[in-house]
Amino acid sequence: MPIKERAHRITGAIPLLALLCFGVSLVNAEVPTITERFAIVNGLRLHYLVAGKGDPVILLHGYAQTSHMWRPLIKELAKTHLVLAPDLRGFGDSEKAESGYDKKTMAQDVHALARSLGIQSAGVAGHDIGLMVAYAYAAQYPSEVDRLALLDAFIPGVGDTTGLFLLKDLWHFHFYGKTPLALVKGRERIYFEHFWNDFAADGTKSVSEADRRFYTQKYGQPGAMKAGMEVFRNFDQDANDNAAFATVKLTMPVLVLGGEKSGGDFLISQGRMVATNVEGVLVVGSGHWLIDEAPTQVIPKLVEFFK
Repeated sequence: MPIKERAHRITGAIPLLALLCFGVSLVNAEVPTITERFAIVNGLRLHYLVAGKGDPVILLHGYAQTSHMWRPLIKELAKTHLVLAPDLRGFGDSEKAESGYDKKTMAQDVHALARSLGIQSAGVAGHDIGLMVAYAYAAQYPSEVDRLALLDAFIPGVGDTTGLFLLKDLWHFHFYGKTPLALVKGRERIYFEHFWNDFAADGTKSVSEADRRFYTQKYGQPGAMKAGMEVFRNFDQDANDNAAFATVKLTMPVLVLGGEKSGGDFLISQGRMVATNVEGVLVVGSGHWLIDEAPTQVIPKLVEFFK
């Protein structure tokens, strides 16, 4: 029997009902403790968050954020799962490597971390740059990924990306090197305000002030901004790798979430180019920062998917 693809919209009433049901079922559940740890894997030191127990789920953050972005989801998901959320190579408190920022290599970092912790298979979710790493992870280790969730951005090298909303600021994909680093040094907050505000449906209801200060401090560390910019320098290599990966479609269940005011259903269409069992969800009213802008819609949906 052929696997049916599903696409639907999350409306205001449905997520509220889902949240109420979600809250009632977990009201007496103990809030899991989130622990920060470090590991030496794949030749570098990675920082990661870990919580809960049960079937593992790996969460991969995007640009202008770190593993910290996943804390609201971890608090719920870790009630029934072992949750692992690393700072990717060069980000947050992970080592600022000189190279290796193609998503294929970054996925290998995460895989090495998972294996070092005894994780043989897991659900995987990624947002923004993290979704590119998540896809590269699933493509390289398909038998070790139970379920895959991709959140709002795009997969380089898959289909025609020239009309994608997120490419309206194509300049920043080429904004790396000596001069851009000099311009941004000491002005990291100004630089990131553009993304946090302009990629949101409403910049005043996007990433919180406390989190903006947190991320600014993390990206202000020596080597951090250079590392962040390197993920864009490697897009051409990513496109070549993904074009090769896409010749073999993924068969595990895939959930694709797109922000209505951001990439829309573009990533959903890409998901169907690379996988056979895809559920596409348009998060109504949200921009790019799905966890921050639409937590009452997105968090219950991810908990349901990984259940």
